[in-house]
Amino acid sequence: MRAAPGSPLKAVDTSTPCPCGNARGYALCCQPLHRGEPAPDAKALMRSRYSAYVLRDEAYLLATWHPDTRPHSLGLGMQQPPPTWLGLQVKDACVQDADHATVEFIARFRIGGGRAQRLHERSRFVRENGRWYYRDGDILSG
Repeated sequence: MRAAPGSPLKAVDTSTPCPCGNARGYALCCQPLHRGEPAPDAKALMRSRYSAYVLRDEAYLLATWHPDTRPHSLGLGMQQPPPTWLGLQVKDACVQDADHATVEFIARFRIGGGRAQRLHERSRFVRENGRWYYRDGDILSG
């Protein structure tokens, strides 16, 4: 797994289920994307981005965020305490055309000893030069 200088990447056992929940394991699921392989579709990119949040891989998250909407940084290493990601549920993946797709998901997390929280989002993705990028998303309620 690559790490950007100063990046607080968490170690992951490549024989265990992938952080995104895929039972095939990290080595066969998100790790190839984290190492630079293009995602085959928007859903795979979204799952790999969730895993990157779990692993605090800010460099990957920024690299897969479309330049038109990408923030300068995410400050993942500054979050104290960092969130504990509890699970991902992909609700829907919709392909508009060859280069545009949306993925609706719920990501569960906890901060410190607090209650579990949910991030429910419909994310928009675009493909340029053969690579998928997260563009933006709408937070959904319920």
